[in-house]
Amino acid sequence: MASVLPSGVEVDTQGDAFVKVSPVRTSDGPVTPGPRTYDVIVVGAGIVGLAVGLTLSRRHPSLHLAVIDKEPSIGAHQTGHNSGVVHRGVYYAPGSLKAQLCVAGASELLAFCDEHGIPYQECGKLIVATDVQEAGRLEELERRGRLNGVPDLELIGPERMAEIEPAIVGVRALYSPRTAVLDFSLVARAYAERFAHSGGEIHLRAEVRSIRRADGVAILETTGGVFRARHVIACAGLHADRVAGRSPMSGARRLRIIPFRGDYYVLRPETAAMVRGLVYPVPDPRFPFLGVHFTRRIDGAVWAGPNAVLALAREGYGRFDVSVRDASGMLGFGGFWRMAARYWRTGLAEVWRDYSKGAFLHALRRYMPTLTRADLLPGPSGVRAQAVMADGLLVDDFALDVSDTAVHVLNAPSPAATSALAIAGLIADRADDAFDLRR
Repeated sequence: MASVLPSGVEVDTQGDAFVKVSPVRTSDGPVTPGPRTYDVIVVGAGIVGLAVGLTLSRRHPSLHLAVIDKEPSIGAHQTGHNSGVVHRGVYYAPGSLKAQLCVAGASELLAFCDEHGIPYQECGKLIVATDVQEAGRLEELERRGRLNGVPDLELIGPERMAEIEPAIVGVRALYSPRTAVLDFSLVARAYAERFAHSGGEIHLRAEVRSIRRADGVAILETTGGVFRARHVIACAGLHADRVAGRSPMSGARRLRIIPFRGDYYVLRPETAAMVRGLVYPVPDPRFPFLGVHFTRRIDGAVWAGPNAVLALAREGYGRFDVSVRDASGMLGFGGFWRMAARYWRTGLAEVWRDYSKGAFLHALRRYMPTLTRADLLPGPSGVRAQAVMADGLLVDDFALDVSDTAVHVLNAPSPAATSALAIAGLIADRADDAFDLRR
């Protein structure tokens, strides 16, 4: 059911989408065959795509803008399956886009939440060393965090740890008290609402099948009809490589999105009360993934996990979900096999932990020794889009492909949700220059 506001903005009361009412579409799709023409179309109604639309509408209120997405709702995939952590930039290499955009993006995000009444909680994060070797790596993390401008970092010992998280054990920890949690689905809907109120349009159920240039504009053939635009910005997440491959405007051909599923357990309420904030491991530079941790949610639940298991479907949230198209495309990519050769031991360990609750419990008990099997209840899953190069190397930072007609976001890993407004600012800067939008 939908209601129309006096401003002309149609809001789905189920919380699925905010859609600008226009003569050529309803909330279910186009009703006339003629293509609509926009100054810029953003492909992807996840949190990054919506942030880009919002940023462009603020900078250039005279532009005719649209966001399109293949799903019937906004934020259906990585945005809607997010852990909810507002990262502060401790882990990332100083000078990297991840570090710069995370620190700036967290501040912008929380200011937006304050302005629009979106609840969040600064519950704090402990990065816990469980042995001497990990304790030595904490000093490097502290150095990175301070160079990145992470606020109020504190290197602490067991006594201070016990004050912050009495149920957690370790020999040393790095404490980030300003790390926060919130519901990113609420944030995405707020971005969409502000974009729609500014005159932007959001078109759902419009999967891009092809993009071509004709008469100086991009023509997007979609399942929701034909769209025309002077310029295209693609923020397609799990399908970033495919959308880029359908566009003659993109030079990105040497990478592929490989999906990794992450499964969580949820702590039973009595046990969840023993975890006050976020408890994270010290990252091991030999391995590509962080490892399991405890995440207190804004609703008070505590998630334990995730693992990182190769998924056989880009939208495969279940353990046995398989897409023949996705699996064959992955297995036919040489970069996948080179990556597998490099990380096969890590991969096997992740698979074992995925199928063995005892192994998962063992990993968690390094930090919370009193945890039992009965404390772990089945939880949600998410799928992470990991860009992999043809040589098998994982793309670790944000990656854009820019031409004078299109911008493709080829890799937007965590902390993309935290950084969405800052990423959008960067993309808008590139678009301003490449597309000459100021003119």
